[in-house]
Amino acid sequence: MELFDTHAHYNDEKFDEDREEIIHRVYASGVTKLVNAGYSLESSKRAIEIAVGYDWMYVICGISPNDIPQSKEEIDKQIQELEELVIANINTPFVETVNKEAENSEQTANKGKKIVAIGEIGLDYYWNKENKELQKYAFIKQIELANKLDLPIVIHTREAVDDTIHILKHEKEAYQKGIFHCCPLNRELVKEALKLGFYISFAGPITFKNAKNADEIIKMVPKDKMVIETDSPYLSPEPHRGKRNDSRNVYFMAEKIAKVLETRIEAVSRQTYENAQTIFKI
Repeated sequence: MELFDTHAHYNDEKFDEDREEIIHRVYASGVTKLVNAGYSLESSKRAIEIAVGYDWMYVICGISPNDIPQSKEEIDKQIQELEELVIANINTPFVETVNKEAENSEQTANKGKKIVAIGEIGLDYYWNKENKELQKYAFIKQIELANKLDLPIVIHTREAVDDTIHILKHEKEAYQKGIFHCCPLNRELVKEALKLGFYISFAGPITFKNAKNADEIIKMVPKDKMVIETDSPYLSPEPHRGKRNDSRNVYFMAEKIAKVLETRIEAVSRQTYENAQTIFKI
């Protein structure tokens, strides 16, 4: 059984002491593809630096709502730098894998782009309520960048459901659609996101004992529109909640979905793997 973690942050300082060791263990566990996610210019650069060492690791580059500058001029400047970064690295050759277990695997003979989406981008009114207009501006500008580069987007939204959907429906269409990363378990958000053609990504919160609506939301999402992620090193699922997360724990999201849908975990693994390959075109 192979798994695809569609969103992790191996560019995070929490992995500085043992990053290479953990990544090797991740692959050995059966996670044979993952996406290393940027959330700022510097973290996007770092995500690329790490990912070029692994022919089964991909990258998304973007500026999150929690990392945007505090003026439109500075936002424009950073998005221009982001565009230059993506264009310079989008087809970065895969170097010989550091992971010895991967060397003879057909699954690692990836073709196409190394940078597979613009993200994570979006709106976050939980942490930042004072700069909503700047968040919207940065979100729209990065959707425009994704459209220009013919890439999907990966959306972060927190306590900003109405504005997120309004922008996608009425202000700036994302031509290649994308993923609602670590999607909030909100019925209206999921319903509207699916109508717009987006994929829904399930992360650790669906396993939490106090999760509301998790089973209902899982049942709402068509099998060909769901993917799974860890958001490592954050949001560890049960039974590892409170500990540093890593991509090996994506298994528990597949397990939870299989239980809710009354199917085999292998079926969930296969479907979500194929879905991730489809949206990221790999």
